[in-house]
Amino acid sequence: MDRRAMLMGVGFALMWASAFTSARIIVQAAPPLSALSLRFFVSGLFAVLLARALGQSWRLTRTQWIATIVFGVCQNGLYLGLNFVAMQSVEASLATIIASAMPLCVALASFTLFGERLPALGVGGLVAGVAGVALIMGSRLSGGADPVGVALCLLGLLSLTVATLAVRGASSGGNFLMIVGLQMLIGAAALAGPALAFEEIAIDWSWQLVAAFVYTVVVPGVLATLVWFQLVNRIGATRAAVYHFLTPFFGVAIAAMILGEKVGPLDGIGVAIIAAGILAVQLAKARPARRAGLPSA
Repeated sequence: MDRRAMLMGVGFALMWASAFTSARIIVQAAPPLSALSLRFFVSGLFAVLLARALGQSWRLTRTQWIATIVFGVCQNGLYLGLNFVAMQSVEASLATIIASAMPLCVALASFTLFGERLPALGVGGLVAGVAGVALIMGSRLSGGADPVGVALCLLGLLSLTVATLAVRGASSGGNFLMIVGLQMLIGAAALAGPALAFEEIAIDWSWQLVAAFVYTVVVPGVLATLVWFQLVNRIGATRAAVYHFLTPFFGVAIAAMILGEKVGPLDGIGVAIIAAGILAVQLAKARPARRAGLPSA
């Protein structure tokens, strides 16, 4: 197996899942769209300036620009915008679980649009992962989750699927950090209009809010996105998307530790099923590499 890709995937999942907890803290104290737009402006400006200092160019190809714009609008504007609004009433752990169902959507789109295939073992792993997510999600929904908030999370899931597939074009050319910064600035611009139109600036200041905002800007904002671009470029959108199945485990655990959200026995069973699904997909990925005479690590 590609150990470097596995480390990148686990690291991404940990950073990505932690963003739901920090976001939950932010939206309880500040208007969600305004806070998210500011986050992307700060993160994007920092990433672009750093990329320029490293010699990267913003003169992208037409394909890269299209993919970067789609990614910025779909992931940062729609997916995260919808999730930030939803998490005013939806727990961080449930939002994480819904987002982690994305790999099946990506696999279906990759098969129908791009002809990308997975062996039977990989398909079984995806099915197992979805089953684990469904088990956890069902347990949480039975506790009385807000249906409007859940619907917003599901719409965000669709947007995230489109964004993941769009990375195919944006992740080439060596300008990883520049592309990350540009898609964040695009997301900031996409969110600014709705924020100005629908929100009033009312902030309940605290050190927890400031810490959550700074963390969200630096870790999920820059580091996780950069790792994700590199991971997709290394192993492809479908297999990279499998690592989203780790986010329920990390998301539920982090939310429980920091926010005190409850973890039930079905959560543990669901996480075990998800882990088995990830292993199956990784083994499916390694087998074709060995048959082709390629290194698996």
